[in-house]
Amino acid sequence: MKMMTKEIEKRIPDLGESEKDSHEARVHVKFFSPWTGWSWYATEYDPRERRFYGFVEGDFPEFGYFSLDELESVDAMPGVPAVERDKYWDWKTTIGDVVEAVERGEHL
Repeated sequence: MKMMTKEIEKRIPDLGESEKDSHEARVHVKFFSPWTGWSWYATEYDPRERRFYGFVEGDFPEFGYFSLDELESVDAMPGVPAVERDKYWDWKTTIGDVVEAVERGEHL
């Protein structure tokens, strides 16, 4: 499965276009690792650098930047990707909804 599609790339704002601290920013794509339980929620993207801004639900949930190249390069075992794109993700979900769910201990 492609991690980044043309459709997602067309609709996701460029880095710096949305208000980073706004809980109303849309999460345009979600990546997750079934192997680690981590999730990456992207609200902005730079196609030249292949870098996102968003929320990372990991050991210490936080806002920050993450790289598409790095997500694509991690293998759970040879030939098996460790990170996948959630193809059922509702891109109209806000980052505020994600943060509130994580604070409640839920996974979206």
